[in-house]
Amino acid sequence: MTYHNITTDDMLNGDGLRTVLWVSGCSHGCKECHNPVTWDPDGGLLFDQAARNELFDKLGKNYISGVTFSGGDPLYPDNRQPITELACESKQIFPQKTIWLYTGFTWEQICQLPIIRYLDVLVDGTYDCSKRDVRLYWRGSSNQRVIDVPRTLETGQIVLHTY
Repeated sequence: MTYHNITTDDMLNGDGLRTVLWVSGCSHGCKECHNPVTWDPDGGLLFDQAARNELFDKLGKNYISGVTFSGGDPLYPDNRQPITELACESKQIFPQKTIWLYTGFTWEQICQLPIIRYLDVLVDGTYDCSKRDVRLYWRGSSNQRVIDVPRTLETGQIVLHTY
């Protein structure tokens, strides 16, 4: 897997201050995407042990609420296994911290993937510039959903994350 950046103290990609891993690889091609440089699955840097250490060092800060996986698309097929492993490891090391994931896939397309059980919040759906709304929390267009994953799994019906 390759990635473009690891940021910290991010307030735009989930609740609280977060560490964000921006992965490479996306096949959705959303018009007016804010991050098209991440579409190329071979772009960016190799996510190696040094990158993993950086991610977990940043995530370990006591004021960081959790990790967000974004990109690109963390659920681009080549990213699924390494992102699932990172999510699992994150939950084991930092069980009190939340895991958010942004994907262009919908819940219905990916709800059976192994990573789902590690997520607290999933922001699903492609960005649709015709439905752009700057008043929305944590998403760019009104077709995207901010899903409370544990409650959705518990009820069997999509439960939206409350602010």
